[in-house]
Amino acid sequence: MRQGMNHDRRVWRHRADTALRVVVAMPGGYAVASLWAMALARILPGGPAEATFTATLVAFALCAFTAMWAFAARSGWRAAWTTLLGGGAAAAIAFGSIALTGRA
Repeated sequence: MRQGMNHDRRVWRHRADTALRVVVAMPGGYAVASLWAMALARILPGGPAEATFTATLVAFALCAFTAMWAFAARSGWRAAWTTLLGGGAAAAIAFGSIALTGRA
């Protein structure tokens, strides 16, 4: 009886880890990609249209990378924290740029 409870606990832990990875991969990847697109569009050289286009292309690749990283990481929590740190860095760059130079 006791061994069955440990098995059930492992099964639920595995399901929760997989669910966390899916959340990190799909909405997390989209959020990180859009934050990096916003940050790169602000700091890349060239005109606004060219910088935005290049930043969007890079963000598509970053979204795919984030989804792959979510399932390649050692654990779901590691994937979540590293994705959160990457998104936080992009947000800091984007909003710092807006604070320093204005919205134009």
